Amino acid sequence: MKNEEKLDLIEEITLNDGTKYMEISNMVQNGRAELAAERRLIKQVRILQLNIPHSVHVANYEKYINENFEMPDENLTKFEVWKKTPEMQNEVKMILNENHIG
Repeated sequence: MKNEEKLDLIEEITLNDGTKYMEISNMVQNGRAELAAERRLIKQVRILQLNIPHSVHVANYEKYINENFEMPDENLTKFEVWKKTPEMQNEVKMILNENHIG
């Protein structure tokens, strides 16, 4: 189901192969990642920062996520890593810099 997600936290996701990456997320998406970890679809997820400021970079990334991805429901059987364009990778980098993470 398509949602208009408001992104307000930064989390670190560890995949089963040990690869880690940062994602700009919200509490609902974090709950889905926690559920994925319980189901062993990923190794773990941890929140690095809550209530990040809604900067222009967050707004740009939020728009990209809302236009290109859907929130998984509670019946998820696989974990989808949201692929980022080079432009969106840069937006995430800027968000991490703004919040002194990285």
